[in-house]
Amino acid sequence: MPSHLFADRPPQPPEPGSVDALISQTRRLRGGVDAVRRDTVVDDDVQGRWQRALCDLAVHQLDDLREHLDQLKEGLPPAPALEELPEQDPEDEAETGAQTRVGSAEWNLLTDEVTWSEELFQIFGRSPEAGPLPLDELGSTLFSEDQPLLTAMVTACLVDGRPIDGEFRIVRSDGRVRTLHMRGEPVLDSDGCTASMWAVLRDVSELRRSQRAVRESRDSLQRRREIAQTEHRLAVELQEAVLPPWRGSLRFPHTSTGTLDVAAHYLPSASGSPIGGDWYDALELADGRSLLTVGDLTGHGVTATSGMAMLLGALRGTAMAGIEPGPLMGLLNQLLESSVQPALGSAVCCRYDPGSRTLSWAQSGHPAPLLFRGGAGRALVAPEGVLLGATSGAAYGQAEERLEAGDVLVLHTDGLAARSAGAVRSEGSGRLLALAPRVTAARSAQDCLRMVVEEFGGSDREDDACVLVARVTG
Repeated sequence: MPSHLFADRPPQPPEPGSVDALISQTRRLRGGVDAVRRDTVVDDDVQGRWQRALCDLAVHQLDDLREHLDQLKEGLPPAPALEELPEQDPEDEAETGAQTRVGSAEWNLLTDEVTWSEELFQIFGRSPEAGPLPLDELGSTLFSEDQPLLTAMVTACLVDGRPIDGEFRIVRSDGRVRTLHMRGEPVLDSDGCTASMWAVLRDVSELRRSQRAVRESRDSLQRRREIAQTEHRLAVELQEAVLPPWRGSLRFPHTSTGTLDVAAHYLPSASGSPIGGDWYDALELADGRSLLTVGDLTGHGVTATSGMAMLLGALRGTAMAGIEPGPLMGLLNQLLESSVQPALGSAVCCRYDPGSRTLSWAQSGHPAPLLFRGGAGRALVAPEGVLLGATSGAAYGQAEERLEAGDVLVLHTDGLAARSAGAVRSEGSGRLLALAPRVTAARSAQDCLRMVVEEFGGSDREDDACVLVARVTG
């Protein structure tokens, strides 16, 4: 029987891909089923009781469907969560497509006669020749922890005349476990006493298993998010603890000509990727010379930042000990080789002598420093050097460059403008060199750095990066 509420408004097909339209259609369908259920006359009519029970089950199914559509509207879990869904048993897949998932039964308390539908035998995995189970033997097929529930429902139905509505698990003769949803009512005789009990049982095993899989996937996704947030916070804290704390420009040395005005900045990934192993550093050494360095360790998260902290600490210590840039790179390579966490790193290390304004530097598979002078810019010719950790016993060359007052030196990691591996150095260095007139006209390292950040701080970077600017002022 059609719904009285929607008889004059036939349901329209939903727009393709419209979840809202599907939800509306489900509501209309539920209203129609509700109307059929209300108009069904039960009395002593077996057919009426069967129709009423099927309507009740249909309402439950539609409520489940609407809940699932609401979840779909909120958004699907990411692919990693979906990959964790348990695989379906091939036999379960066969039963999922079966046409009969609902069966009926009636237990006559006066004659002890039991009637099962053919579908119910299939659900229980019981042959019709074995006959239906009497009411007092039905509980023997249940899980032990579910047996009290069935006993309570049957007792309430037979003694108090309450309808049955509940779920329990059975173990079939073939050893397979199924979850059944049972709905039923007592049938009273002319004296008002319970003469029989009828029930409709629906196999909801696949539905409950799907709900459990979704719930477990959401719990797993939530745990992953919490772990990722914790790791991100630890990586940020570790990075902040290791990178130089100075803000703005840094000037050294203070008592000689050729003073360097230094500014540096860390640019996080514009795509939201986890923090990587990029670093920058500048410090005055014990002999009055200065160390300038930038580098990048492969990986992201806590592992990368902890490796970066180890490498930067070793770099500072060896530089303070007076080791020249070329041999220093060799020691860093040995350190990565012996590290518990294998990784690759690229770096450039510069040692600046303010007295002679000489820059000595070495690199390990890293973009060369850019030198800006007189409105133009160029990349320094790189000495020999392979990635740190790539090969045992690697030798690293060392180059020298004489700087002049007003020169600007820019060191950067290769994530500055990278959108693809092949465009890392040509694109990043090219865009930096195009800034030459503005860079050489700037009055401070901080002004130069601000130009670089404005140029590369947009949304086209897929990786984090570091930039260090050093300007010769005296």
